[in-house]
Amino acid sequence: MDRRALLKALSVSGFMVLGSGSVMRQLMQMQENKLWSPTAALQGQLSGRFLATGLEDFGQPDAVDLQSPLSSSVTFDLAQQTSVEPKELTPEAQTSAAKPTTNSAEVAQVDLPSLPKVTNTAELEQRIAKDPEVHAYLQKIRNFEAVYDDDNFLAAERMPLLRDTLKRLERVQRTVGHGNFNLLSFDQALKYGRNFSQVGEFSREEQAFLEELFFANAQNYGFFGDKVTTGLTERIPESDVDKMPGTGHYLYKGKPQSLYATLRRDVGDSLILTSGVRSVVKQMHLFLSKAVQSEGNLSKASRSLAPPGYSYHGIGDFDVGRVGFGYRNFTADFAQTDEYKRLQDLGYISIRYTSNNRFGVRYEPWHIQVV
Repeated sequence: MDRRALLKALSVSGFMVLGSGSVMRQLMQMQENKLWSPTAALQGQLSGRFLATGLEDFGQPDAVDLQSPLSSSVTFDLAQQTSVEPKELTPEAQTSAAKPTTNSAEVAQVDLPSLPKVTNTAELEQRIAKDPEVHAYLQKIRNFEAVYDDDNFLAAERMPLLRDTLKRLERVQRTVGHGNFNLLSFDQALKYGRNFSQVGEFSREEQAFLEELFFANAQNYGFFGDKVTTGLTERIPESDVDKMPGTGHYLYKGKPQSLYATLRRDVGDSLILTSGVRSVVKQMHLFLSKAVQSEGNLSKASRSLAPPGYSYHGIGDFDVGRVGFGYRNFTADFAQTDEYKRLQDLGYISIRYTSNNRFGVRYEPWHIQVV
C-alpha cells in the first residue's frame, strides 16, 4: 500500500473509532486486495446502522461529517491529501483533480436491510441507546462544538498561514462589499489582491493553501458529502442571480427565487433570507474563519460549515430566519420560533439537515433544501 492509500485509510478512522481495531485492520487488508472503497463501504455500513435504528429519512448532505481523523496528538497537513500541484492550475488539471477517487468497479456493494421506520421518539431513543456506535455518532452531531479525541487538526506550523490567508480574504471582502463578495470568483479575488494595495497580493503560499483546501478530499477531515462545485475558478454569472431586497444576499433565478417568494407569502414578512448564493471564495472565507475559531480543528469546523466546493449554497439552497432574531437564526433556537413552526405546517418544504441525519451534519432548521 502506498503512502497516499494509507492516508486515505487513516482518513476514515473517525468512523472506525466507533468500532474496533480489528475492523480497521480488516478494512486495510480489503483495500490491499481491491475489495474495499472508503466512500462506498463506510456509507453503506453507516446507512445499514441507521436503517436498523429506524433513521431512514436523512435528507441530503451539504456538509457531511462523520468525524474523520487521527488522534488529537497527530496533526493534519492538507498538502499530504491533495494530488494537485499548487500554482497556475490548467482547466484540465482542475477537472482531473475534482474527479471522485473511488472506482465504482472496485466497490464492494453493501446490501441494506429493509426495516420498518421507527416513528415513536421514545422507541427510537431506546434503539439508539442499545447501539453504542450510533449513539456515539449522534452525540457528535448534537454536540458539534465539542472537541473529540479523533478530531483532525491542521499542522501547528501552518496555523500562521491559515490566519494570514483568512485576513487577506477579509480585506477582499471589505474592499468589494459583503454583498458582492457572495459572488466573487477565485480569479477575481486574486485580481483584487494584485490591484488594490489595501488588500495586497496573495502570496504563493496563500494561493497554494487555498488550492489545497479546495482540491483536498474532504473525507480526510471527516466530511462525506458530494462535491457540488468541482471547479476552483468557476464563476457565478450575474445574469443567473438577483439580489433580494433588504437582505444583502442573492438567489438564483428560477426555483430558488420562486420558493423564497412563496415562503414569504405563506409565512409572512417576518421571515427573511439570511444567506443565499455563495461562491467558492465566500465558502472559503466562512470555512477558514470557523477553522481559526476552532484553533485549527478541521473536523470541528466541518461539523458546522461545508468545505469549499461542498456547499449546496453554491447551486441553489438558501437559509431563512426571523427578522430581528440575529445570530440565533443560526442556532437550534430558530426551531422554536413561530416562523419555523409555520414553515413546518406548510408541508411542502424540506430541511436539508435533520436532527438525525446520517451525514454527520449539525441540525440546521434554517437551511432550506432546493436542489
